[in-house]
Amino acid sequence: MSNIIFFGPPGAGKGTQAKLISDFLNIPHLSTGDILRKKLLDKDNLANELKTIMSSGNLVSDDILNKIVSSRLNNESNNGFILDGYPRTLKQSEFLINHLFKTSSKINYIFNIQINFDTLKDRILKRSSEESRDDDNINVIETRYNEYLNSTQKVSNLYKEQYSSNFYDIDGSLQIDEITEKIKEILKKT
Repeated sequence: MSNIIFFGPPGAGKGTQAKLISDFLNIPHLSTGDILRKKLLDKDNLANELKTIMSSGNLVSDDILNKIVSSRLNNESNNGFILDGYPRTLKQSEFLINHLFKTSSKINYIFNIQINFDTLKDRILKRSSEESRDDDNINVIETRYNEYLNSTQKVSNLYKEQYSSNFYDIDGSLQIDEITEKIKEILKKT
């Protein structure tokens, strides 16, 4: 059983690598975006609250996201998991660390996919033209990247300090299969 976190700026390939490694290890890939979309299908008060928040274009609060993620983690506690897009804030990080402590779980691997902004911008704009994604324009890219620098990168740096023996920086400018092989080599060694 492995518990894994993927960090990196938007467009770095976290979701792609998380899915590939999920298939490789046969453990669940918990993407916050997927988790939120799945939760919207439920017919409870939290799902209704989420619909209101998301339809207005607002970000889901840490408290709501923490409740949803902890519920999913409880369901997957015996299987291991890969987190992609969580934790993004220091408050989410604190919640996750406490949750893992309470459930006697730990993070086995943290992969931080690093990529410079120019490479990232080119990659996302290429993806936009291939997939016709409205959210992949230069203004959105810059906003999301700055949000990453101001919030999620602080969380990543904290994890690098606290879990240095489990923390691996990965060159995100490599090809997808090269990145996957580097991650698999790390998983096989330990």
